[in-house]
Amino acid sequence: MNEQITARHWLAAALPKAAPALATSTVLFLARIWNANGAEHSTGNAVLMTALALGAAGAGVCASVGRAGNGVLAGTAFAASGGLALAGVAGYADGISLPLLLWALATTVAYGLAARHWRTDRRATVAHERHVSERRETHAHVERVESLRAGAQIETARVGAAYAEQLAAALVTRAALPGFNPAVLNEAGLPELPAVTTQER
Repeated sequence: MNEQITARHWLAAALPKAAPALATSTVLFLARIWNANGAEHSTGNAVLMTALALGAAGAGVCASVGRAGNGVLAGTAFAASGGLALAGVAGYADGISLPLLLWALATTVAYGLAARHWRTDRRATVAHERHVSERRETHAHVERVESLRAGAQIETARVGAAYAEQLAAALVTRAALPGFNPAVLNEAGLPELPAVTTQER
């Protein structure tokens, strides 16, 4: 029942929130390096990136079609298609304004999709924590009831043992009294232990 509580490091908590911006910024940075190394106004490189982006988008469409569609695979393919398109434009363009505009748009879309995933994950986490808390409360209630029941049984047994000890002491004391005669008690009609038991004492 006692679980170890560990606090997450602030960097581990902040990294998922910064991941979309880091991804799009990395793509923009690498594309601008590619632009400086000969990709600017290169038709062959532009055709290659366009073909790759369209291929990734097609893979995303295929992954999301039908009942057996895989949402994670489709999302990954569409993200790759967007990243390739951003890299192609940022590598081909001669200025920085269009790549920055596309970077801002891609970052906004990435955060929009990530926020939806974070909300779903948060709901699942809260539901799980609520379920675990309810189970703990139920188990704690059962443990308390069983503890009270066991305590009552122990107390009942203790009272019974004390009564038996007192009764035995009273019988021994009565049998040791001077002039005690069980036959006189029987003749008087008073309740008495069987004669065999009295003789054994």
